Amino acid sequence: MEVLASSSASCTYPLFTLDNPNKPFSFTFNPIIISQVHPWKSFPVKKIEARLLCRILCKRTNLDNSGSWRSSTNAICKHKFVFHALCRLNKNFTSQSGLFAIRHGHLLRSWNTSSHQKVISHSQKIRERFSVVFVRLVAAMLLVTSASVALSNTPAWALSEENLLFLEAWRTIDRAYIDKTFNGQSWFRYREDALRNEPMNNREETYMAIRKMLATLNDPFTRFLEPEKFKSLRSGTQGALTGVGLSIGYPTESEGSRTGLVVISATPGGPANQAGISSGDIILEIDNASTESMGIYDAAERLQGPEGSSVELTVQTGPEIKHLALTRAKISLNPVKSRLCEVPGSEKNYPKIGYIKLTSFNQKASAAVKEAIDTLRSNNVNAFVLDLRDNSGGLFPEGIETAKIWLDKGVIVYICDNRGVRDIYDTDGSSAIAASEPLAVLVNKGTASASEILAGALKDNKRAVLFGEPTYGKGKIQSVFQLSDGSGLAVTVAHYETPAHNDINKVGVIPDHPLPNSFPKDDDGFCGCLQDPASACYVNNVQLFKR
Repeated sequence: MEVLASSSASCTYPLFTLDNPNKPFSFTFNPIIISQVHPWKSFPVKKIEARLLCRILCKRTNLDNSGSWRSSTNAICKHKFVFHALCRLNKNFTSQSGLFAIRHGHLLRSWNTSSHQKVISHSQKIRERFSVVFVRLVAAMLLVTSASVALSNTPAWALSEENLLFLEAWRTIDRAYIDKTFNGQSWFRYREDALRNEPMNNREETYMAIRKMLATLNDPFTRFLEPEKFKSLRSGTQGALTGVGLSIGYPTESEGSRTGLVVISATPGGPANQAGISSGDIILEIDNASTESMGIYDAAERLQGPEGSSVELTVQTGPEIKHLALTRAKISLNPVKSRLCEVPGSEKNYPKIGYIKLTSFNQKASAAVKEAIDTLRSNNVNAFVLDLRDNSGGLFPEGIETAKIWLDKGVIVYICDNRGVRDIYDTDGSSAIAASEPLAVLVNKGTASASEILAGALKDNKRAVLFGEPTYGKGKIQSVFQLSDGSGLAVTVAHYETPAHNDINKVGVIPDHPLPNSFPKDDDGFCGCLQDPASACYVNNVQLFKR
């Protein structure tokens, strides 16, 4: 007897046929067309085992009385032959990857049907048991997955107090920060990773985790404030602080590759102003610490301190480098100074000019401006000059309210994010008290932030003529948020555009006309430049209000 096997690429199941040789107990396996079949030799035995690496299609052949073989297909193969892929049935059927077996008695024609039925029964039991095991395995995997999801969504009650403070800071940034790509990172993934990996066993570790989180935004204006710093910031916007009276910033593009921190403005009468420090100077060192890689808020913290204490500064003014020792003092932040300038011989052309110096936008700013206007009006002024030089900004709402004082109607500023304009601040004139008199506005590179919003609004609405030099160019807006433990976050929430849709960030507001280089910054000097035609800083009062 021979067993012939054939296989090809287009055949899914191998086909086996049996022929009738004259050796009833000898089997020969001859491959005809196969991809990989191991050769078999003749075995004078009653049992044979063949290993296959694929599924098997059974074909049964019967031997008739004449000694010839007839072939008939039987998909079940119940009676004579068993070709079946098995894993382990009994001692007679074993396989690693798949096998078929032929079992017969002493005569070829008498096959053991009962043994075959036992094999089928064992096979069915194995399949049933395998199904049960498979279902249990799937259930176990689902259970593990559910547990993982539950752990990743840990409920708030399972978090520590330190974790909750970190999450409070995270949610504040998530809601308020201008860049919803969060500097190109998955903000939710960062939260999960930080809660899992960052140590938060005490308050200082939690503060460090918050600082590390904010550092990934690469935004120097978004920063964390410990409780004392937050309190100091609020006191600064409310009218007083202790320091040397400097507003500082980063060098702008127009200032080239200069290292250090630039002085935006020096508070009139403050320790820095009295020492001769002015806008445009560069602070190179604070108490022997280089400012080359120092943040502006770290520098501001170093400049502030107890009243009467000292701080050493290294300052560059042009090519000159100076080493100064300053004594910290309580800086009164009365934001407004005003005076009446009378110009003789110009009875028909603005003989009385009201000069208003606005130094910052704290909580008193807009009210102080209104008070100054009312006082000057009582002296029958014909025009106003609003001096915003060295005004480094302050509270955004106060800048808006101050603009409403001067505008009859119109847009004040557009608030924008990465998707475009998200809010518009405008006025209908209901808050205007000085919308008709001629107005000139003085600006310089110390004019920044909220004061740039005011200057841009007055210029683009053609309410005022701007004199001076391009402003600082801080076109981003920060809001301050208090956390539950008294600490806080200063967060960049938007950038703004002027009413003419000019983005001034790093560019500034461009004035209509320059001022003489020697034009003074104090009120007495200003009035002198209007009154003395022979002065080097002289400005004709008619030209001052001419577009």
